[in-house]
Amino acid sequence: VAYLVVFHILFVLFVWTYWKSVFTLPIQPGKKFHMSYADQERYENEERPEVQRQILAEIARKLPVYTRTGNGGIRFCDRCQLIKPDRCHHCSVCAMCVLKMDHHCPWVNNCIGFSNYKFFLLFLAYSLLYCLYIAATVFKYFIKYWTGELTNGRSKFHILFLLFVAVMFFVSLMFLFGYHCWLVSRNRSTLEAFSAPVFQNGPDKNGFNLGFVKNLQQVFGEEKKLWLLPIASSQGDGHFFPMRALSEARNPLLTNEEQWEEDGIDEEPQGSGEASSLAIERET
Repeated sequence: VAYLVVFHILFVLFVWTYWKSVFTLPIQPGKKFHMSYADQERYENEERPEVQRQILAEIARKLPVYTRTGNGGIRFCDRCQLIKPDRCHHCSVCAMCVLKMDHHCPWVNNCIGFSNYKFFLLFLAYSLLYCLYIAATVFKYFIKYWTGELTNGRSKFHILFLLFVAVMFFVSLMFLFGYHCWLVSRNRSTLEAFSAPVFQNGPDKNGFNLGFVKNLQQVFGEEKKLWLLPIASSQGDGHFFPMRALSEARNPLLTNEEQWEEDGIDEEPQGSGEASSLAIERET
């Protein structure tokens, strides 16, 4: 009876977290990050990249954005026509910008981001425990199979198949879950692990790292009793994230336009459209 109770609890948690990962829609940036129709028309009709940069600076001057592109430009999505919040990226599969995008997961057919990252982690955790439990309970029958105590041929096939599948998925999920635990402990997304976010002083892979405990609270919340339940408890709204460097509490991207000129961005020949276009990098 105890085996069946544990089995059903793990199964319910597995299905619940999977359902939340699949059907929790990714969150797009708020309206204040989107261009108005007038600004959009003014931006598209302007052919000079330096003027386009000034237009984006005017639009985003009051927005809480602290990261930039590798070329010092404003993170702008030309598909969604919006200024990207920190840690936001455009998903080509979902055809939308996703807050704190981690990756697009084909197994849940959904984009994993701020809205469902906790559910995805719990789904991996409970899937791991589910596979481990099945493998552990089937293993004793596997021993009986080798000792010849099982005579039913169909039972032999079922036991071998179930043990093989459970162990195979357990090993795969163990590496994937371990990797995401490492990311959470350092407050990084999968995209940020491959390409460090760029701040005022350059790329910094630990720019959002607040320490182990606070990093966990960013994803799971401060209420520890809710950590293991597929209930939304992540901190913030996905548009702004605390940073490690307190000196970046102001907007380094938009408050000092002269800085980019001193760094040599505007020293490129005006006749070279390709070189000038580097001042604004449109990320996808």
